[in-house]
Amino acid sequence: MINDVYKILTEDEWMKGKVSSKIITKLDLKDGFVHLSKASQLNASLSLYFENEQRVVLLQINKSKIKNNLKYEFSSKSNDRHGKFPHFYGILNTNMISKIWQLERSAFCIPQEVLFQAEQ
Repeated sequence: MINDVYKILTEDEWMKGKVSSKIITKLDLKDGFVHLSKASQLNASLSLYFENEQRVVLLQINKSKIKNNLKYEFSSKSNDRHGKFPHFYGILNTNMISKIWQLERSAFCIPQEVLFQAEQ
């Protein structure tokens, strides 16, 4: 199983998640599911939703731990994004994370291994 599901957080969201062991954002609470991105969707997600952040945290989610509550759905928001997005219906715990990266603004440098996944 390819592990190509990611969650982007602000530094504040990540700090709260580390303390509580649960990854919870206001948007996820509002929409009733955890917004995730595939590797190929990361650049647009960063550009659209994190444009004012100087640093963010990128989490690679262990797909085998969330597969039972993971759905791929079209975005309900009226924007130019196409394709289905991974949505997790459940509580995303920190023990479901495979890898963590701190990303600095400089066009948000995506780790090469993630960029290579987008090409597959």
